[in-house]
Amino acid sequence: MKINYSLVTRRTFLNTLFGGWLAAFCGGTFYALLKFAFPTLGKEPDFVVLKTADFMDIPPNSVKPFAWGGQLGLFYKKQSGSTYALKGVCTHMECNVTYKPEDKKFYCACHQGWFDEDGKNIAGPPPKPLEFFDVTTEGEKLIVAKKGIKVELPKA
Repeated sequence: MKINYSLVTRRTFLNTLFGGWLAAFCGGTFYALLKFAFPTLGKEPDFVVLKTADFMDIPPNSVKPFAWGGQLGLFYKKQSGSTYALKGVCTHMECNVTYKPEDKKFYCACHQGWFDEDGKNIAGPPPKPLEFFDVTTEGEKLIVAKKGIKVELPKA
């Protein structure tokens, strides 16, 4: 049985097929270029290496920021002189937290979340405590790593 009239002509079908192929090709190429240009975007490192002199001399009851992948990391020195490193993002919606030295608390301004100086969530919507890291020093290098990650730097 022959159809007298078709809603899709041969030219429309081929143009749609070619256009779809071209869009898929351009999309894949653009995605590959973005992944090449920003390889660590959205990835979190296992460890970072910082200069010891830049972080160990901060005054007590203060913090100093550092880059933890694409997020904020905080190096924190308590009043007692003990030092810690923690991820500086709230566990609720991943907003950056700030340290309030007069209260000795961390504060998330997005939804009024509060954490005590040990990182425990004490007020607001954060569901869990802040994430702390292991801190070790090797000479001039300060190594901040996720809990349980063993870091072996190459000997140069």
